[in-house]
Amino acid sequence: MSAKPCALVVDDEPAILRFLKPALEANNYDVSSASTVIEAVKRIAADAPDIVLLDLGLADGDGKEVIRQVRAWSDVPIIVLSAREREIEKIDSLDLGADDYVNKPFNVGELMARMRAAMRHRLQRKSEPATLAVGGIEIDAVRRRVSRDGVELKLTPKEYELLAFLVRHAGRVVTHRQILAAVWGPAHTSDTQYLRVYIGQLRQKIEPRADEPQIILTEPGIGYRIGAPDELK
Repeated sequence: MSAKPCALVVDDEPAILRFLKPALEANNYDVSSASTVIEAVKRIAADAPDIVLLDLGLADGDGKEVIRQVRAWSDVPIIVLSAREREIEKIDSLDLGADDYVNKPFNVGELMARMRAAMRHRLQRKSEPATLAVGGIEIDAVRRRVSRDGVELKLTPKEYELLAFLVRHAGRVVTHRQILAAVWGPAHTSDTQYLRVYIGQLRQKIEPRADEPQIILTEPGIGYRIGAPDELK
């Protein structure tokens, strides 16, 4: 059995596979492929790939159906690769459980970095460590304390919960709806302005420069993400 991670490419355009397959293999991935929703779900169930690269426009339906079905039983990282540019497509994909969304055409180097981040996040989810750390920020989940470069920060309870949620998803885009539901509850999933206020307060406390954030990054119109470890200084 190969020790290489396996990437499943789900796309019905042969040209995309011809482009991606050598790029992935050059980065030490084994590659398999599927071209329909039905085939993709079967391959994920049978082969247990390490990551899925998913197009939304498939021959037999919308690729979001793959996310919907697979998330009922698997946490395999899923990165959507799509030419659809409407924000609602990104939001719906992420809300269904995709780990990230990359627009076509894309830079191979950026895609590989996002794949590494998604796979790291999956490993982190399995252990849920008592201490979380990213970009000089350390969270003691037992004592609910936060420090930056060894200096304790004074956060309100909601600021702490918001930061802890984002750090647990480091390297992954999380939508406004996902954050609001997790931190404030399902009744507040439309309170995006409220969320922006708290993000602003957090940035004032944890960023070296709040006007040039390096830790809490904005995905315009979609949500936020904590920079992956290899992005942070």
